[in-house]
Amino acid sequence: MRTSDFDYKLPLELIAQTPAEPRDSSRLLVVHRETGALEHRVFSAIGEYLRPGDVLVRNDTRVVPARLVGERPGTGGRVQALLLRQTAPGVWEALVKPSARLRAGAPIHFRPANGGDVVEASVEAVLAEGTRLLRFPPGVLPQYLGEVPLPPYITTPLANPDRYQTVYAREEGSAAAPTAGLHFTPRLLQELEDNGVEVVSVTLHVGLDTFRPVRHDDPREHGIHTEHYTLAPEAADHLTQAAAEGRRIIAVGTTSVRSLEDAVRRSGWQPGLPRAQQPSVQAYTGPTSLYLLPGSPFLTVDGMITNFHLPRTTLLMLVSAFAGRELMLHAYVEAMRLRYRFYSFGDALLLM
Repeated sequence: MRTSDFDYKLPLELIAQTPAEPRDSSRLLVVHRETGALEHRVFSAIGEYLRPGDVLVRNDTRVVPARLVGERPGTGGRVQALLLRQTAPGVWEALVKPSARLRAGAPIHFRPANGGDVVEASVEAVLAEGTRLLRFPPGVLPQYLGEVPLPPYITTPLANPDRYQTVYAREEGSAAAPTAGLHFTPRLLQELEDNGVEVVSVTLHVGLDTFRPVRHDDPREHGIHTEHYTLAPEAADHLTQAAAEGRRIIAVGTTSVRSLEDAVRRSGWQPGLPRAQQPSVQAYTGPTSLYLLPGSPFLTVDGMITNFHLPRTTLLMLVSAFAGRELMLHAYVEAMRLRYRFYSFGDALLLM
């Protein structure tokens, strides 16, 4: 297995610059894992593939306004920072540019996006991955100094920042949106619940690996970045009951997949054991570095809603682990031929 096995060339004009309106009008490519068949639908029809008793697991994280613009005092040099996660009170891990000149102890002046007094932060440490720890003054909430960050491949300004949030976003803490959930509308979710689909929430705050391609030739040498998630006791109970009753679990996005698969592994689930015989799913709050590559077992997820992912990324590897690399690359080639829209504001896939 090589990282180049997960590469493809995307025409730039297929990178979606604006979200679909309404949200559920995006296209939906349905991929049937057992037969390899592809269907071309609209996302609003996704309920036709779900049945009463299915459990739809979504990630209710909310993107914080974590893109900050500042300057280096004395030189006036421009500094950009993307807050990734809080590591201690007043201390945030961040991606910064230009990084070479921002060594430990360097001050940075940030001005709130909506105006106000300058806030002085400082580089507390340089981490091995190239990120920085930034320390902010006591009482300052740095995520409210900035703007909602969009991925670098989106160059069109977003008129409404809420369009980069899911309609059910609740728990602040992400550096990027769990984009598979952007296709849902309140009406569509209500229709699914009215038809007997159970909706359960987890919270995983999206961090650094959303922005970092795999650079090793062998993807098994890649060190995946830790992300934090919460599976609440109520959600764990719902999943335990669903497993005992043989009901399907459909994950909305790779972040929900990682949360579910990490949680059941921590609960003692074993490959090959029927779900009804697996231990109860346990609630959990903490980090995960679960890395799912082709050959990794999926213990709890029966279906996955996802977007089209960048080449050579852990996300493309995860969906390839679930549906098979050859089938996924075939689906991507077909999607490009039919001019599907790719990446965060692009169209969706349903892997069943």
